[in-house]
Amino acid sequence: MFVCNLKLNGQKLFKILFIIFFIVAAILLCIATYKIMFQNKKEEIGDEMNSLKSSELLTSNYTNVLKAVHDNLDNYIGQEISFSGYVYRVYDLQENQFVLARDMIIDSNFQTLVVGFLCECDNAKEFQDNTWIHINGTIEKGNYHGDIPVLKITKIEKIQRPNDEYVYPPDDSYVPTDKI
Repeated sequence: MFVCNLKLNGQKLFKILFIIFFIVAAILLCIATYKIMFQNKKEEIGDEMNSLKSSELLTSNYTNVLKAVHDNLDNYIGQEISFSGYVYRVYDLQENQFVLARDMIIDSNFQTLVVGFLCECDNAKEFQDNTWIHINGTIEKGNYHGDIPVLKITKIEKIQRPNDEYVYPPDDSYVPTDKI
């Protein structure tokens, strides 16, 4: 038979519990600090975007905004945006529709995928495929194989192909806001 005799020393027990408490408190403090810093970044993005009446999409935020609008369409209806891309059409679009597209780089071998917003305007036929344009428009809810955002174009103009024509996948740090 095995007998274990355990003698507790009050001072040593207090020191051990104090050290454990100190380590747990330090970990919680680090987590809280990280969350506070990240929360401030979210608020800065939201404040910056909400302060604009019309938001300009850039290559740096293009896919983040595209993803946010598709994920939360009802929050963005009526929002005015402007951006540039090239005219891209598929066979089942109407005559007044096209996709204002960008090529998104999806891997290190420089393979791309076409991404963009479906746009509608009366003079859509005037712009040939692969023509680079800059548009201003308002986000509305449309239907193309389900509910999707559709940009009703208010201003459209031809532009030269930009130097930064490629966009990158949405990053994990982007925090969608209720307005662009």
